[in-house]
Amino acid sequence: MRIGHISFRLAGTDGVSLETAKLVEILKKMGHSNYYFAGEIDSPEKMLVDGFPSIDGNMCVQLAHFTHPEIVAITDSAFGTSQSNPELNQKIEQLAEVLENELATFIHTYNLDLITVQNVFAIPINLPFALGLYRLIKKTNIPTINHNHDFYWEREKYSINCVGNLLELLFPPDLKNIRQVVINSQAKNQLLRKGFESSILPNIFDFDKEPPGIDEYNKDFRSDVGIRDDEILFLQPTRVIQRKGIELAIELVSRLSDLTIKLLITHKAEYDTQNYLSELIRLANKKHVDLLYLPEKFEPIRRIIDGKQKIYSIWDAYIHADFVTYPSLYEGFGNALLETIYFKKPFLVNRYKIFQDDIEPTGINAVKIDGKITDQTVSEVRKLLQDRELVDEYVKINTIVGKKYFSYDTAQKCLEMLINSFTY
Repeated sequence: MRIGHISFRLAGTDGVSLETAKLVEILKKMGHSNYYFAGEIDSPEKMLVDGFPSIDGNMCVQLAHFTHPEIVAITDSAFGTSQSNPELNQKIEQLAEVLENELATFIHTYNLDLITVQNVFAIPINLPFALGLYRLIKKTNIPTINHNHDFYWEREKYSINCVGNLLELLFPPDLKNIRQVVINSQAKNQLLRKGFESSILPNIFDFDKEPPGIDEYNKDFRSDVGIRDDEILFLQPTRVIQRKGIELAIELVSRLSDLTIKLLITHKAEYDTQNYLSELIRLANKKHVDLLYLPEKFEPIRRIIDGKQKIYSIWDAYIHADFVTYPSLYEGFGNALLETIYFKKPFLVNRYKIFQDDIEPTGINAVKIDGKITDQTVSEVRKLLQDRELVDEYVKINTIVGKKYFSYDTAQKCLEMLINSFTY
């Protein structure tokens, strides 16, 4: 079967791109060919290295990206006001037609049998894209798996808007040839209240593979990022956005001030979260925390610039980390959490709602907090840093949990069920 995967961005290390790549890997093993349509797509060279699956073709249309200037202008006009805007509606219609035609070309060029839609019908950050895609799916009746990683109603900034009719029509759309897929039980219940049946496909990881270790390339990772061998590396492997709760990681490190700890942030602050990054830097300075913000050192794959400057994979950071902080206030699921389990690292997690509902019941081991760092939190972390046997016990159980609940086998069963639900 020829399957197209459609999103705003299928590149880099954001959660949607990573999870889509994992699904492609599984679908390839099932014998299907895979094609990408997005506003940004990694080069074939990047996909062939470090386990990223290759795809059979792609179509990159910049207008599909949520950062395209015309799309940013539409999003800014659509939210934060409830006053109707005929000019805005006209612009959405105009660009929706352009994108519908591009999508039609994509489907025709690769003679696609089925498409998966990754978050386009979940978050309204490109309204013309969602509208154009909806119209194409309706016209062609192409079998569609709509993979929702989170929903707009979970974010306050979308509550005031002047595009209520589009939100009702498109997020998500109600068409007979669309199968709804969510990543957690809360989202499933939310869709059920809106009249949609859905399947749960949680974030996954290939736990059957042994994690890589220190090798010739990454052996000098610590010195390269400014960490001595006798210093403790705390890893914050997330983007810099407020819901990641990174201030809690800074608070934790500050309360372990008798230890020499450096807190490394591997992902960048987006264009609209620069103020949050500045706040974190000020807080770290105030609390005398050695914060390393080094997104320029990390890409999806390793490479060397000008024959001397190493760019590392995020996996290299996990390999060298002593402890991982994951104090998110909210997550749709928790891709970095699964990566931490895979690399057998002890970690702290804030008990966000999805963790409580879908992950904690599996018996996972972690230092758990409820929105704040307590004396007990500090004591638990200190104990893990000092007791290797305790860490080994923790991560052994976590590996068993990962294989049982969040493996590629879990995803393949779900994908087989969804694909077989269509009449071709």
